Amino acid sequence: MDVERLRVLRELADRGTVAATAVAMNLTPSAVSQQLKVLAREAGVAILEPDGRRVRLTAAGQALVLRAEDVLAALDRATAEMDSYRGSPRGRVRVALFPSGAALMLPGLLRRLAGSGVNVEAQDVDEPASAVPHLLADFDVILTHRDERAPTVASPRVRIEELMREPIDLVLWPGHPLAGRAGVELDELAEESWISVRGGFPVDDVLESVAAVTGVRPRVVQRINDFRVIEELVAAGHGVALMPRHAVAHPGLVHTHLAGIRAARIYDLATRPAAAERPAVEAVLDAFRAEARAVVERG
Repeated sequence: MDVERLRVLRELADRGTVAATAVAMNLTPSAVSQQLKVLAREAGVAILEPDGRRVRLTAAGQALVLRAEDVLAALDRATAEMDSYRGSPRGRVRVALFPSGAALMLPGLLRRLAGSGVNVEAQDVDEPASAVPHLLADFDVILTHRDERAPTVASPRVRIEELMREPIDLVLWPGHPLAGRAGVELDELAEESWISVRGGFPVDDVLESVAAVTGVRPRVVQRINDFRVIEELVAAGHGVALMPRHAVAHPGLVHTHLAGIRAARIYDLATRPAAAERPAVEAVLDAFRAEARAVVERG
């Protein structure tokens, strides 16, 4: 089987449609379809079937994607081994980070890799953890986050490594009646107006947990994904908020913990299963681990 046709198949599995695959590979949709037809003949079985106006992988096609991963990973390992003969790990590593995680970890990550020969191309991506399988079509390493009660998105094609736990605190303006308390009980928040993030992100997941415990649906008056904007709204008295501890930067805010509930988000590193066998990718993962340990030590 032709390696490039296996790449086309993997892209289709990642992207979901022939059109999206064509864009990603700089091909025409007809060229993608032709490559897949030839691959099916090479495999001797049907690897695609109609799904409305689109196509989807058959069971044989899904199995072939996993084998394609093995083949392409073996080629990556061969390239990495040749790189090792030229000295230290080197090469481009594409990294996606959620915005507040990027603010916390990216400067230190780049500092640790400076002069290593590893070229990190970083991009902030404001997507929930559920988007990771699709994002791995464009990135080698993804720093994502989830509520600590939520399952990971690990699968045969997605490797997840838990990096660290970050508590989520209640954030108040200084004049709020609950400001200055060491902890706040859930039932004391039943009448509050909340500034939250969009649904599907860890902070909103914790707020949903508050609703489950108190039996009262929080009154969310604004949904903003930028924590700097949330801080300004809370400081101006427009509501209270839950925020990850390391993301709180506004000097005028008071933050305390929620009593009776474990509230935290987990930082996960996502890669393809064989990606860490590339020395450059492993160097990036090691730098992430070291930076996470430093963040925890700093408190």
